[in-house]
Amino acid sequence: MSGYLLQQIVNGLTLGSLYALVAIGFSLIYGVVRLVNFAHGDLMMIGAFLTLALVAGGEVAWAIVPLIVMAGGFVAGGAIERLAFKSIRGAPMITGFIVTLSASVAIQNLGLMILGDQPRNFLFPSVFRERLEIGPVSLGVIDLAIPAATLLLVAAVVAFVQRTRLGIAMRAVSENPLAARLMGISLDRAVLVAFGLGGALAAVAGLFWGGKFGQIDPLMGFVPGLKAFVATIIGGVGSVGGAALGGYILGFAEVAFVGFMPAEYAGYRDAFVFGLLILILLVRPQGLFGREEEQRA
Repeated sequence: MSGYLLQQIVNGLTLGSLYALVAIGFSLIYGVVRLVNFAHGDLMMIGAFLTLALVAGGEVAWAIVPLIVMAGGFVAGGAIERLAFKSIRGAPMITGFIVTLSASVAIQNLGLMILGDQPRNFLFPSVFRERLEIGPVSLGVIDLAIPAATLLLVAAVVAFVQRTRLGIAMRAVSENPLAARLMGISLDRAVLVAFGLGGALAAVAGLFWGGKFGQIDPLMGFVPGLKAFVATIIGGVGSVGGAALGGYILGFAEVAFVGFMPAEYAGYRDAFVFGLLILILLVRPQGLFGREEEQRA
């Protein structure tokens, strides 16, 4: 196997990990409230700038920065749910689409007003910028850290959903909200936790995105968020494991398109991604790992 191919595999694994973190949040939220939150990607921006604020003064140890960023993402996700979505719960799906898009635009413009429109250099520990030579492949420590952290977080989320009392309550709400409410499960708490967990994962994805690419800006989360939504569709909306696998499938597909197509086509990578979305919707609307279901009232 050539060194170039191995390098592209590493790139696809890293990019796919970032998509997977955001896609899981989409899946959690949709699974509980049947709502596609298009403001979800903007939490990447919040996580990235929160990281920058924490490390700018040099007083916060990097070991705890990801934990603080995830906590901030949880609070931001919960705040978005309480401020924008709680009042429209049960409204037609088109209302949810309009509100989520409006929330996304509001977050982006608030970011532009407060932070300005100029990209910021992202401060990341120098150890993560070091290069490792492994056979014919040259990769940064960050390229190993991102997939490793992603796999740990995915495992933690799956364990939470499958084994904890609150996770089981969220699954019950996803299956039948009326029956769950009759059993004494708090719908409000389940929805809040879904938004909060999704926000935490998106925020830490913003941290890693800045570490990987070196620059952040107030609009940085919109396109990756849309691509993570594509990953969610590929894997199956409502499936945590499917969303994660969809993220990796999309990451590898995008890297392969850029890496193996002629250079003049590299600028069409976004068109390729959304073309893939159309193809999946035409061939298998429920996604590769999803299941068909009736629309819930």
